[in-house]
Amino acid sequence: MDTQTISQLIVAISQGLVDEKDAVNVAVDEPAEDGTVVFHLHVAPDDMGRVIGKQGRIAKAIRTVARAAANKAGMKVAVEID
Repeated sequence: MDTQTISQLIVAISQGLVDEKDAVNVAVDEPAEDGTVVFHLHVAPDDMGRVIGKQGRIAKAIRTVARAAANKAGMKVAVEID
């Protein structure tokens, strides 16, 4: 599994949550010194609450799924919602 596959996974999950599906995109940073790849999720401002969820539960779930997928490939990832 590579960064593009994980990126597509994050987009697919996020598009199921938001109203403006075209506004969802993911930017990927180069791996950091410790090998962590950071994914930046961008959504429309009106959909920000839907992606974060109450007390950040949905955001935490998205991060958990991304980490689990990356762990199978031996990668370290972080997901930031911008």
